[in-house]
Amino acid sequence: MNDSFVTEIDTIKANLIKEYLSSQGYLFSTIPYAIFSAKKEGVSLTLYQSGKLVIQGKNKDELIKYYIEPEILGSLIYSYPEALIDKTPRIGIDEAGKGDFFGPLCIAGVFADGDGIDFLLKNGVKDSKKLADSQIKKIAKLIKAKLPHECIILYPRKYNELYAKFNNLNSLLGWGHATTIEALSKKTGCKKANIDQFAGKHVVERALHQKHLDIDLSQNHKGESDPVIAAASILARDAFVSGIEKLSQEYGLTLPKGASKEVILAGKKFLATFGEEKLPLVAKTHFKTKQEL
Repeated sequence: MNDSFVTEIDTIKANLIKEYLSSQGYLFSTIPYAIFSAKKEGVSLTLYQSGKLVIQGKNKDELIKYYIEPEILGSLIYSYPEALIDKTPRIGIDEAGKGDFFGPLCIAGVFADGDGIDFLLKNGVKDSKKLADSQIKKIAKLIKAKLPHECIILYPRKYNELYAKFNNLNSLLGWGHATTIEALSKKTGCKKANIDQFAGKHVVERALHQKHLDIDLSQNHKGESDPVIAAASILARDAFVSGIEKLSQEYGLTLPKGASKEVILAGKKFLATFGEEKLPLVAKTHFKTKQEL
């Protein structure tokens, strides 16, 4: 993000912005040729009489992404400058749960064309890691109602079976990505897919080749900057959270996310209650966490 954000707005919205800033604790001042200037820790905003809006400061991104863009501008050109240029119809793929001892591995895909990408941007879609689970649930519902999508949910029983077959997490992920791309490509006719690169580029390419799929595949680190991949990350995270909650309810025991000390404590409690033979039904048993238990 740049040091300053500058845009043009209709000055009729000045009072609307001022009311919002007041509610957020901004302090106002007057400067020459400005309708108003406002400031609070880490961010300052000035709206000039010409309609030029200038926002500066290390904490400006939150104001821009969560209020100015969706409520005032109606576009996310600051948050996703590249995506707004590229409206090519495409499939985006991402996963959730691969680093979590408990719960499923979820691989999700979303197809969006130009209108679909606009829809994602206007609804605040971004990398799921930057959203609270409550936000994810809400946005996931919107995505699923609007756009073609697929989600593979591998609960631990099935996950452990497949891991034993592949004997490698990246190979398992490659199969999952390729399978999701295959389903969405058949559903939409789309031959272009973007993924967040998680291993060598050959991993997913080889999985697609094994399925005899002719796909224009792009793989990038930090791929969630593409809103279509970000949408997939939201669906994957939503499915993972729902899945681990379902397992927690089924066994009457809170199964924490991640692989922390809390996970070790929960794992010991699970073993004491249900025994080691039940562990593969709730956990990814190739994790080192199992050995710690």
